[in-house]
Amino acid sequence: MSEELAPGPKESPLAPQAGPREVWKKGGRLLSVLLAVNVLLLACTLISGGAFNKVAVYDTDVFALLTTMMLLAVLWILFYLLRTVRCPGAVPYRDAHAGPIWLRGGLVLFGICTLVMDVFKTGYYSSFFECQSAIKILHPLIQAVFVMIQTYFLWVSAKDCVHVHLDLTRCGLMFTLTTNLAIWMAAVVDESVHQAHSYSSSHSNASHTRLASDQRAGNAVGGDSCLCSTAVCQIFQQGYFYLYPFNIEYSLFASTMLYVMWKNVGRLLASTPGHSHTLSPVSLFRETFFAGPVLGLLLFVAGLAVFIIYEVQVSGDGGRTQQALVIYYSFNIVCLGLTTLVSLSGSIIYRFDRRAMDHHKNPTRTLDVALLMGAALGQYAISYYSIVAVVVGTPQDLLAGLNLTHALLMIAQHTFQNIFIIESLHRGPPGAEPHGTLPKEPCQGLTFTNQVALHTLPACPPSPGLVSPSPADQQEAVGVVSTPRSHWRRRCLKDISLFLLLCNVILWIMPAFGARPHFSNTVEVDFYGYSLWAAIVNICLPFGIFYRMHAVSSLLEVYVLS
Repeated sequence: MSEELAPGPKESPLAPQAGPREVWKKGGRLLSVLLAVNVLLLACTLISGGAFNKVAVYDTDVFALLTTMMLLAVLWILFYLLRTVRCPGAVPYRDAHAGPIWLRGGLVLFGICTLVMDVFKTGYYSSFFECQSAIKILHPLIQAVFVMIQTYFLWVSAKDCVHVHLDLTRCGLMFTLTTNLAIWMAAVVDESVHQAHSYSSSHSNASHTRLASDQRAGNAVGGDSCLCSTAVCQIFQQGYFYLYPFNIEYSLFASTMLYVMWKNVGRLLASTPGHSHTLSPVSLFRETFFAGPVLGLLLFVAGLAVFIIYEVQVSGDGGRTQQALVIYYSFNIVCLGLTTLVSLSGSIIYRFDRRAMDHHKNPTRTLDVALLMGAALGQYAISYYSIVAVVVGTPQDLLAGLNLTHALLMIAQHTFQNIFIIESLHRGPPGAEPHGTLPKEPCQGLTFTNQVALHTLPACPPSPGLVSPSPADQQEAVGVVSTPRSHWRRRCLKDISLFLLLCNVILWIMPAFGARPHFSNTVEVDFYGYSLWAAIVNICLPFGIFYRMHAVSSLLEVYVLS
């Protein structure tokens, strides 16, 4: 059974056909998926159980499981690298669309930040190692090794279409993917624990559920001696909590790249490389009107200022919380409204774009679309819960109106931005549109033309009766045929993609680094109760944060393809 083809490479008639070893392809995939599901359910059980005080599962149990999973994943990665190096025919094909440079670059950036986080966590647990389990200090060290080896592995092997040890490779890739998802879940739960504890401390309400497994386990072992009381310990603790967003994004980036590798196991492609796109800092703003980058940078700087003001006022005097929320919601309403209009404008421009749609099957693009649609569901859920709470609940004041407008614009922005990105990813590369506007008539009806324009017509072989033009005439003909209308459309699309990219970056920074208006604004808390609303936000918000970062990588690809 032959595999689906990427949009760039075409199936070669000389490509080897699938042998008996690939008859079990679906069975091998099913085996690897079942392995991943069972391991992931075990990890979910321990991680979720260790988050609550009333469950007799301690954080040391979670650390032991994650450490074991990372060690096994490292052993498999080393086996894969050694096997592919020693076997020349292990990777006969490489998917040109998998692992683009901006995705691998983001993986390296988030990996470096994760290493810094591991240093802070090691310093934090080493501050009171006398009463701590050794696994707490060993876990960040093993994670640092895992991050370094996995980053190198994905950098050099993300495009591989491996053809040796197919079932073992599928199981290894899926197990490594599950390990990253388990690390992601542990980081999300730990950050939610920190946010819930901060909220409970600020409101001095002991009835709220406190997810503080570290303190529980520490007090069970060594009493008050395990409390983080020194200044250095508190710096380490605050430092690694602020670096959690980078660890979360690293795990999700690695998971997406591993999934594409898993889909490419045993895949048959032509030996000719596909279209590759390079992006250099010099050409980043080339062929743009500069309106999109400039406006995006202005909103980015304004967003940073709003975020700092919000954090200072919310954590300070309680009377300034409402003012901070008004500023926060006002900025987000302006940003979401502009991005919605710009995304809609981009979709309208595509109505006049003559580039053909690319309908070839591509695992990378299929995964991008699925992640965009799936991750948006998290923010959809929060927005609809907020709409119900504002419309049905009380009071109906300025803050409630801003909250309602923010929720409605959040739904519209995700919808129109997804439409724009998905349509952009399915467009052909530049130059795929037909040249010129000559009528589609039979070749016999053409009384005069030039050879270049004639070759652009379908089913029109070069006629011997026509005189070939000179090179100068050919250049002039090409200049006449390719009108500048497509040029300004491409420049507009580049401006739109850069503007949306910068806006999504600032909309990622705010919730990723601690902005939680969902709890500062008490409308939803009073309507649903803290426990239910905290569960909704802690489950759905990580998907919304991931959506922003994944939209950034997709918009960068849209910019290159424009």
